[in-house]
Amino acid sequence: MIDATINSREELISYLDAALALEHATIPVYLTAYYSIHPTTNSDAAHIIRVTAVEEMLHLTLVANVLNAIGGSPSLIRPGFVPSYPTYLPDGENDFTVDLRPFSPEAVETFCKIERPRKAPEGDSRLVSTGASEPLLAASPTAEGFRFYSIGEFYEEIIEGLGRLAAEDPKLFCGDDSRQVGPEYFYSGGGDVIQVHDLASACRALSLIAEQGEGLDAGVYDSGGELAHYYRFRQLQFGRYYQKGDKGDAPSGPELDIDWDEVFKVKVSAKMSDYPAGSELAAAAADFNTEYGTFLALLTRSFNGEPDRLVEAIWYMFRLRDGFNRLMRNPLPGSDGLNAAPTFEITVPDEVVL
Repeated sequence: MIDATINSREELISYLDAALALEHATIPVYLTAYYSIHPTTNSDAAHIIRVTAVEEMLHLTLVANVLNAIGGSPSLIRPGFVPSYPTYLPDGENDFTVDLRPFSPEAVETFCKIERPRKAPEGDSRLVSTGASEPLLAASPTAEGFRFYSIGEFYEEIIEGLGRLAAEDPKLFCGDDSRQVGPEYFYSGGGDVIQVHDLASACRALSLIAEQGEGLDAGVYDSGGELAHYYRFRQLQFGRYYQKGDKGDAPSGPELDIDWDEVFKVKVSAKMSDYPAGSELAAAAADFNTEYGTFLALLTRSFNGEPDRLVEAIWYMFRLRDGFNRLMRNPLPGSDGLNAAPTFEITVPDEVVL
C-alpha cells in the first residue's frame, strides 16, 4: 500500500497540472475523428463526438478553477503539455496507446478505452506499478513509478488530498476570485461551470468530471441526466441509442445511421517529418500547429485573469475546421494513398502569450 501522494500545496498543484494535461489530451483525438467525417454524412456520430469534445473543454475549465482557487497558475502552453501521439493515455493503464485516427471502428474502440469506467476493488489498490518506462498521463506526479487504476481513481486521489490539506491549512483556498471562470463564459449541455472557492465547490467540480464518464461508474446516465462519455461512444459500437432504463450492454433506443466509408482516410498520427520539405502540405501542417498553439494560448489567458477569452477560445477550436480540411482532403505523398492530417506538434506565436 502506498502512503498518501498529496501532502503539500505544491504536490496538489502538480496533480492539478497533470489533470489539465490529461483532460486536454483527448481533444486532438476527438477532433481528428470528427473532422475526418465527410460533410453531410454520419450526422449521429459527428454530433456525439462534437458534444464530447466541448465537454472536455468544460473539464479543462473546472480543473483550472480548482487550480486557481488554491493559488496555482494554469498553463496549456508549457513544454510537453501536448503529448506526442501515439501516447499512453489517459487512465494510466499501459494496455493501449492512443493515436490520432480518422473516424473508424478502431477509433471508437479507443474512445471507449479512454472513457471506460473502472473503480479499484479496494482503496489500497488505487495506485499500481506502471511496469513501463514511458510517461503516462494519469501516473502519479509525486510517486515515481506508479499509475492510477483509472481516471476516476486519479481524481479520487486529488479529492482526498484536497480534503486532507484543507483540514490542515485554513488558507489553502487563497486564490484570486477574479480568475474564476463562471457559467456566463461557458455553456455545455453536459453541465455548468462551477466556480471554486472552498473544499465543497472544489470537490463538486472534480466529481463532475469523473461522473461524466472518466472513471467512476455512476451508471449509463450521470446525476444530471446526461449520458456518460463512455456510453455515448458505446452507442456507436452498438449502432443504437440508449434510452432511460437501459442497461449498459443493451441500448434499446432508435438506430444510429453510421457509414464507416464516408470518411477521409488519413495517415494515423502523422508527423511533420512525413511532409515533403517545402511543400504546400508541409506549410499547411505548420500553419495548423501555430493555429492550435494560438487556441491553447487563448485558453491559458482565459484561465489567468481574462475569463471572457474563453468564448473566443471555444469559437477558435471550431475555426480549426479550415486547417483540418486543407490537410485531410489532400493525398500525402508516399503514404500508400492516405491523406494528410494535423500533427499537433504545436508552436505558440509570441503575440498571444501572456
